[in-house]
Amino acid sequence: MTPVRLVDAHHHLWDLSVRDQDWITGELAPIRRDFLLPELRAETSAAGVHATVLVQTVPVAEETPEFLAVADGSALVAGVVGWTDLTSPGVGDALAALRGLPGGDRLVGIRHPVQGERDPEWLLRGDVQRGLRAVADAGLVYDLLVRSHQMAAAVRVAAAHPGLTFVLDHLGKPPIASGELEPWASAVRELAALPNTFCKLSGMVTEAEWKTWTVDDLRPYAGTVLDAFGPGRLMYGSDWPVCRLASSYGDVLEAARALTAELGEEERASVFGGTADRVYGLV
Repeated sequence: MTPVRLVDAHHHLWDLSVRDQDWITGELAPIRRDFLLPELRAETSAAGVHATVLVQTVPVAEETPEFLAVADGSALVAGVVGWTDLTSPGVGDALAALRGLPGGDRLVGIRHPVQGERDPEWLLRGDVQRGLRAVADAGLVYDLLVRSHQMAAAVRVAAAHPGLTFVLDHLGKPPIASGELEPWASAVRELAALPNTFCKLSGMVTEAEWKTWTVDDLRPYAGTVLDAFGPGRLMYGSDWPVCRLASSYGDVLEAARALTAELGEEERASVFGGTADRVYGLV
């Protein structure tokens, strides 16, 4: 059954004429082109999506104001998870400035691409934790983009900031292609034991074998986060257009529906809209 309100809690946009996406290299080349709002609107309209959350792609200060402007001119983009330099002493002022821009009321969270940091304990740095306190003081959410070897630090930082809501992107990027569950699954359960943590049911198809993945390949990983967080703390995200490396927009949504088919109607409504609405304050 299609939920009354369907929210895509995680997608991106980029315009290469405005800013290069220097991470799109090698095997990622198929998505090295512009992905703009009209194409997103076409995909979401066909899928019956009512609202979306636009998420940062590069750690560049100019990107977030641009995304807020996109949201300001769109009924579709209900929230923006942007970027600011968490290590700066002026994080609070920077967040206040973003809030004052056109579309500033759509700023719902902050994310840093921790997955690219060499230090597995980057999140535990003193300056980063000071920045996270400023995010909490601003009433915003923090999206965790980490890999398995960084999960221990994510658990510690979430425990240290009980007043800040943390959302784990892409299940913490489990090794779906190899079929391994540990140590990822144990780390996810440890994070989920903290009441201020949530998880996005997103990004799975690109952690699987791109050309041959099946829903059954994803099932052990989706099942782990469903058991750990419960449907009331999970939210669906397409990870479009990155998902296009392995799947269409519609097929990612159908895979998520198949993985949650045994849930009750209210539980599915949480995963596919209610959790994102509540956590990000979209309605």
